[in-house]
Parts: sequence; C-alpha cells; structure tokens
Amino acid sequence: MRSSDHRRPDRGSVALEFAGFLPLLLLLGLAAVQLGIAAYAASQAGTAARAGARAETDADFPTQGAWAARHAVSGWLQDGHDEFSYARSSGGGEVTVTVSIRIPSLMPGIQDWGHVERSSTMPSD
Repeated sequence: MRSSDHRRPDRGSVALEFAGFLPLLLLLGLAAVQLGIAAYAASQAGTAARAGARAETDADFPTQGAWAARHAVSGWLQDGHDEFSYARSSGGGEVTVTVSIRIPSLMPGIQDWGHVERSSTMPSD
C-alpha cells in the first residue's frame, strides 16, 4: 500500500477546530471595532464642545453655540432624539459647554453602551 492511499483518521480536524473558534474571533473583532466607535464618539463630543464654546463666546452670534456644536458632529452619531445633548454654563468671564453623545452599538444583544461627555471652557468677551 502506498502512503498517499492511506487516509489518516484525524483528517479535517483543523477545519472543524477553526469553525468552532471562528465565532470567538468574530466577537473579538466586533469588540475591537466597538472600542474604536466609542473612541470616535468621544473625539466627536470634544470637537462639538469646543465648537459650541467658540460660538458662545463670539460677540456677533452668542446664541449659535448649540447649532455649531450639533453641526460639528457626524450625522450618524446624532440621528436619534437621545443621541446628542448640549449644556451651557457661564460665569467668571468664562463659558463652559458640555456635549454628551450616545455611543452607537455594533454588538448584537447589547444596545446601550452609555454616553460619552466632554466639556470645553473658553473665555468670554
């Protein structure tokens, strides 16, 4: 009998082990992408807070802070009614703007990752 005609009893076991391990790899990949989405939402909240604070301190358009903050954020991060919130406080010659953005979910079964909040303070005129 030639060695090429002989079939080993464990043939295909690597493919079977990979098929069993594949869901774990996919879940790990989704978790990495979800972490990136959370970091992106935090970055966008910081950008919106700075844009809002800058607009609030502008003497020509002092009431445009919320508009500027909302338009500084990517559209898919502010689509719903609970996705984006804006708060302004002032005192002592400063304006502080706080923006909160809900972190979108990519993971199946987990819909609420919470909100990310960033603040920016600028001197007022």
